[in-house]
Amino acid sequence: MLGPALLILSTVSPALADSSPTAAEIDWRPRAELPPEVVAGLPLFCEGGYLPSTAGGNGLPLVSAGAGGDVSNLPIYASGLSARYEIDRALFLQGDVRLQQGAFAMTGDQAHYDQQTGMVALSGALVSRGEGFLLTGNEAEYDSASGQFQLNTATFLLHDSEMRGSARSLSRIAEHQVRIDQGYLTTCAPNRNDWAIVASEIELDQAEGFGTAKHVRLEVLDTPVFYWPYASFPIDDRRKTGFLYPAFGTSNAGSGLYVSVPYYLNLAPHYDATVTPQYIHGRGLFTEVEGRYLSRFGESVLQLGYIGNDGEFTDENPGEDGERWALDFETRASFGTGWRGYGDYSVVSDNDYLSDLNRSLDISNATHLLRRGGVSYADSNQYFDAYVSGYQTIADRILEANKPYAQLPEILYGGRTGLGWLETSLEAEYSYFYRDNELLTGVDKANAQRLRLLPELALPMQRLWGYARPSVTLDYTRYQLEDYDVNGSASPDRAVPVVEWDSGLYFDRRTVLFDIPFNQTLEPRLYYAWADADNDQGGLPDFDSALRSFSFDELFRRNRFSGGDRVGDANQMTLALTSRFNDLNSGAERARFSLGQIYYFDDREVTLDGLGASTRSESSLAGEAVLRPLDTLDLRSSLLWDPRDNVTEESRSQLLFHTADYRYLASLGYTYSRDEIEQSDIGGVVPVTDNVSLIGRWVYDSQLDRTVGSLAGLEYNSCCWSLQLVHQNYLTDDEELESRVLFQIQLKGLGGSGDSSSAIADAIYGFDERERRRYGTQYR
Repeated sequence: MLGPALLILSTVSPALADSSPTAAEIDWRPRAELPPEVVAGLPLFCEGGYLPSTAGGNGLPLVSAGAGGDVSNLPIYASGLSARYEIDRALFLQGDVRLQQGAFAMTGDQAHYDQQTGMVALSGALVSRGEGFLLTGNEAEYDSASGQFQLNTATFLLHDSEMRGSARSLSRIAEHQVRIDQGYLTTCAPNRNDWAIVASEIELDQAEGFGTAKHVRLEVLDTPVFYWPYASFPIDDRRKTGFLYPAFGTSNAGSGLYVSVPYYLNLAPHYDATVTPQYIHGRGLFTEVEGRYLSRFGESVLQLGYIGNDGEFTDENPGEDGERWALDFETRASFGTGWRGYGDYSVVSDNDYLSDLNRSLDISNATHLLRRGGVSYADSNQYFDAYVSGYQTIADRILEANKPYAQLPEILYGGRTGLGWLETSLEAEYSYFYRDNELLTGVDKANAQRLRLLPELALPMQRLWGYARPSVTLDYTRYQLEDYDVNGSASPDRAVPVVEWDSGLYFDRRTVLFDIPFNQTLEPRLYYAWADADNDQGGLPDFDSALRSFSFDELFRRNRFSGGDRVGDANQMTLALTSRFNDLNSGAERARFSLGQIYYFDDREVTLDGLGASTRSESSLAGEAVLRPLDTLDLRSSLLWDPRDNVTEESRSQLLFHTADYRYLASLGYTYSRDEIEQSDIGGVVPVTDNVSLIGRWVYDSQLDRTVGSLAGLEYNSCCWSLQLVHQNYLTDDEELESRVLFQIQLKGLGGSGDSSSAIADAIYGFDERERRRYGTQYR
């Protein structure tokens, strides 16, 4: 017998309806009729959705076509109400015809199978269901040897992308490729064409994840709005070379309008690039390039920005040529066995580049651009880090004497080992500090090598109910100074003996609050530190030191200075208490309260730039509180309170809330530092209907009595497209409030135009997760 074996079945089925539904209408169901697992991934703004691709239809099992998609050796299963077979030539079926070969299945009214050629001709109300797709039509030809078919007057549905459409003819030209002639496609619900791609020829490649089209029109409500002679577009989340959707908006940078048209280059599986030419009215053509490279060791990212003749810049800075540029490079690598490499390098052509051409939503702008590269190693007992670093200072207000030093290089080592009951450790640091100090004098003119060693001997003691760790340390530092000396010596050194005692107890009990069982802990802690540091360190240069900001964590540091150029004198004891409430049902920490204070037994005399000395016998009270009564609600607060003067020194509070589906987002913030700053911050996303949400953020500075940042806009979502429109104000380096309008349209299945989403995500906590869940993608 020629060709595949035939299995002929006779069945009885209901009569076909007079009007055949489209492919989308066959599997579309209102929300109330969908299975629970489908409803779980369906956004509220969708009135319904599609059944899974294996549901409904002829009920035949969908099986693999075999290795490589070869169907020529697979049997054909066919049935009809009546059949006529011509031996070794042809088979005729009529009435409720059902045909299946591998993963391909089709039903219709009539079928003719030519055994010599393997071709099957079908007619009537045809329905074909396969893995991830559903087709309907009036006439079809199917090649049982290759699996290719052509369907006339066709409608189709791709379940994974929820893309539907119709065509004069639809052809399956390969296992995962479909050609559509004179057709349209959309992701909107049946009988709702909010938008559609209409083209003379469309090819969809599910294996590669993209489609191509010729003579393309984008129609909105059946009205053409754009035309392309040729277009390439994604049908899933995979990368594809081609134009991305344009971004546009308004900004005070220049004279208002800007338009950008990104072009993505998928150069290889492990590297790609994006070129973004953009026109900024008043400035000219500005181009940005981003390249990404992925190796077996890690990822590298290079970003470039260039404008050849910035008209606005030359008007504000007569004599400048208007050529401006920026470069940012970042790389991370993991070599295995604990070794890693890293690098960061940033440079701009002028100090105003970021404020003029960077459209970041961050309210605070950088004053120093980091250049740093090195290697590191870490295991359970030791670490090593060696790097070189430097900075470009881009703030005119920074004096030469206050610019940071480059470290050429800095080498860090730390190790710990046990000696019976004892534990010994060593921290070591070598640095060469360099800065162009030619125009400076005195201690500001110094460059130097610095070696710092901190050997420690400790006796750790630990039980379930508590711990104690007494230790002794020698903090030794030696310099090799250039262009400066201390008391006639270019090689001053400093040795500070240190004694510490850190101990704590652990108590717990079970309790019930709001019918929830909790484990409540009570954790008192005592920390003592003594450091015999001389108060004559003022003659030493300051390469990387600063007075630490006081907080609850600083209660347990013996040195009030960061860096290595100052070692604080200490004779002090900290008393602190922490209590936690752990949910015994989930294991989550629902609340934590901490309070502590330092008691000083001697005056502090070591200073840095006149700061750090004090005669007070106690510190401010430092407290922290963290509340998480729900998995979707966080409240964090910290406080520094001076009991002597009965005033608040510092206070920070933040409330973050989101619903389980991230439709509602809310954040409240308050920052206060006595005589320095007092800011309030409120932001959120609030749906007013299932489709419309309000977006906003406002930052107000009470001391400046002005708004220092704001964001206001709205978002509209339907089941196949969304719109975001926001207006933003933010503070620039020169304390001016700049404004811009950001706009984004997203067509489900085709991506979007505009750049508001990333900007809102930077401003409002949880918005990036909300975007990810917009079309229920967390379930797919």
